[in-house]
Amino acid sequence: MFRHAFRAALVAGGLLAGLSSAMAESSRLALVIGQSAYRSVTPLPNPANDAKAMAKMLGEAGFDVTTAADLSQRDLNREVGDFAAKIASKGPDTVALVFYAGHGLQIDGENYLVPVDVDPRREADIPLQAVRLNDLLNTLNAVPSRMRILLLDACRNNPFPAINQSAGRGLALLDTKSGAPGTFLSYSTSPGAEAEDGSGDNSPYTTALLQAAREPGLPIEEAFKRVRVAVNKATEGRQTPWDSSSLTEDFRFVAANDPSAANAGPRPVVVKRSVDEWKRSLQGKPIETANEIIVGDGSVEAYEAFVTLYTAAPYGPQARQWLDLHNRMAAWNEAVLINTVASYQGFLDRYPESDLTPTARKLIERLRNRPVMTPVVAAANPAIPVSAPPIVPATAAAGPICPCSQTPPPKRVEEKPVRKRDVDPPKRAGRPTRRDPGDDVVVYAPPPPPREYYGPPVRVVPPVGIGIGIGIGGGYGGGGYGRVPQTYPTRRGYGY
Repeated sequence: MFRHAFRAALVAGGLLAGLSSAMAESSRLALVIGQSAYRSVTPLPNPANDAKAMAKMLGEAGFDVTTAADLSQRDLNREVGDFAAKIASKGPDTVALVFYAGHGLQIDGENYLVPVDVDPRREADIPLQAVRLNDLLNTLNAVPSRMRILLLDACRNNPFPAINQSAGRGLALLDTKSGAPGTFLSYSTSPGAEAEDGSGDNSPYTTALLQAAREPGLPIEEAFKRVRVAVNKATEGRQTPWDSSSLTEDFRFVAANDPSAANAGPRPVVVKRSVDEWKRSLQGKPIETANEIIVGDGSVEAYEAFVTLYTAAPYGPQARQWLDLHNRMAAWNEAVLINTVASYQGFLDRYPESDLTPTARKLIERLRNRPVMTPVVAAANPAIPVSAPPIVPATAAAGPICPCSQTPPPKRVEEKPVRKRDVDPPKRAGRPTRRDPGDDVVVYAPPPPPREYYGPPVRVVPPVGIGIGIGIGGGYGGGGYGRVPQTYPTRRGYGY
């Protein structure tokens, strides 16, 4: 009897586990966007094809796919909002994936996805007409989900003549570790570089991604290692995809052929190797083999070890170019996050002739022209030097203080003693015997009892106080120059 009950329990447990796995697999949502029909510039032939191929592959991988093509700014924002609502309806175990093919730009250190209806005449038009990448990420992060995967085939050349000489090339570096955990971000090429649209039906990036993602049981990090190697070979080193991950769980596009193998689980711990360890690992290998290893790994340490061991063309110069570009984009990302005159000037000192030089000089000028509160405080108190920071009262931390909102201290009312009568009143029954006339007795009269009022209601008008409040803050012109705390930092505070 016990044996049969135990066997039944095992069967029931297996069914429940299979059901839970199926439910987890069904919580896969994808938004696939292809932007080809640009109106003010030459259309892109491949994004429409890339989106169709990716939608088909993701549907086969168990994703509930929403496709959209040739979106305006308004339509793109609406699609992202609807997708976030769909994630929320599925619950926190959802895997959310966004694939975008089309134009992308960086302006003032911010990345933008470009709708088909943009027509910029100056750099300041892009934030008004395009969609900020950080806003998309923050929208997805605001909805509880298991993980968020963002794949951008968007690093093509800047097609807008009015701004392609002053804006930086490609997309700016974005570290997912600065945001919510559980995010994977992939660019079709390195930050600061430009990707190719390709001469075939699909771009080199999408072609490699479709092949790697279809392999059963391949973890996402391993899949994108293969994508980097394949694209680097197909473009002869001109393009190398890049990714940033803060995933805490493993993920596979297609489950392993073995039914017992889980498709998701704890992410394996990857030990980061030093430059010296990479040197020992690469020493003696053919240059082609060593190049493939470091491209697949994609770490700065691997490239630094390679360029010290190998200098022969074409792999040596290609690795050196990748390393220099990565270091420059990392320095630019740091300058943008610090956002001071000193940070941008430090970047210019290191890279005086880069494609980001005009942007750095513009941001320095903008910071120097913003109003400063320190001279106002110094004028009020000549003893404070102009270079000293403004002195903020302790109460200012809670905000401006209005005098009319403060409760005045109660006035002290001194009660006057009742004068002693010359002659004591006659003795009554129950009262104590009167005191000696020589005693000093002070009697305080009790307050009179409240009087009842039976007349019509009386309207009481509260007193009106007039006060002047002084606010201390760093804002200017509504937005201010301070950064708004967000999951992914933005530069909204700057006016144009």
